[in-house]
Amino acid sequence: MSVLADILVAGRARRSYSGAAWSVGTGAGALDRGWTGTRAWDGPPLQGDEQWDLASVTKPIVGLAVMALVERGALDLSGVVGTYLPEYRGGDKADLTLAQLLTHTSGLPGQVPLYREHPTRAALLEALRLLPPRTAPGTRVEYSSPGFILLGLIAESASGAPLDELVDRLVCAPLGMKETGFVPDAALRARAVATEDCPWRGHVVTGEVHDENAVVLGGIAGHAGLFAPIADLERLGRSLAAGAREVLRPETFALMTAAHTDAHALRRGLAWQGQDPVGSPVGPSFGPTSFGHTGFTGTSIWIDPATGRYAVLLTNRVHPSRDGDGIVSVRRAFHTAADALR
Repeated sequence: MSVLADILVAGRARRSYSGAAWSVGTGAGALDRGWTGTRAWDGPPLQGDEQWDLASVTKPIVGLAVMALVERGALDLSGVVGTYLPEYRGGDKADLTLAQLLTHTSGLPGQVPLYREHPTRAALLEALRLLPPRTAPGTRVEYSSPGFILLGLIAESASGAPLDELVDRLVCAPLGMKETGFVPDAALRARAVATEDCPWRGHVVTGEVHDENAVVLGGIAGHAGLFAPIADLERLGRSLAAGAREVLRPETFALMTAAHTDAHALRRGLAWQGQDPVGSPVGPSFGPTSFGHTGFTGTSIWIDPATGRYAVLLTNRVHPSRDGDGIVSVRRAFHTAADALR
């Protein structure tokens, strides 16, 4: 086995997840790839074609679609929420810019369980409209899923197309990501990896989005909801490592992946996490210009432009419970070893 396989087999042995799939490579192809474990603790062995709940790795993929709309003139990074969503005009979010939403500097709070008191799509969206900001816009970085729910709504309003169609047309289709999408059909659900034994739903979630706010929104949202197999995330990783020319012009991609928040404590691009000097989820191994994103279910994609390398790690670390932080050390060890591959 490879060093990467050893790390991920050991993580399963510590019950950090039942299964994992990985790929590390460059724009030219994979240097190391594979999978280990089972779809659930009592499930069948992985075959390599499983559907993984990407969780917040959805955010940068939606971000790529947003930036493609910016290129086409349908959106403007300096444009404000009230321009695109009439129901927000006159409210406390009307003047938030797309750039602030993309960099998590909008002042909107982070993980807010709106679903608990607002169990329908209409009620949740109204709760989002009324959600009080925590800080003034532009004053700090606070990771905000509500901000990306707003981005999804803005993209739909500006384009006149549903978010799932936008992501497919602007990102997945150009990259050949044929099995990536929201709300998997029956055939894809049959290949899904289990996530949480969810107290709210009363069963082990498999093939349905784990994020509860996304469930109430119908499984299609700007912050979570995408499912994909490892092969499609490899396609995304190879493209990003080579500049994502199938999706964006070079100058747009450079703007998207540059650091925009160095005046604050956390480094963020447009929909991307940057390499924070302290506490990076991938450790210190990938370079200072690297970028990527993690997902609550135990997923991540990370790119180092200096070396032209990508690293994709997919796990179900919330199975059967979201408790436990074993993925933290696994992810850092994985990326350290990934950086050392030659």
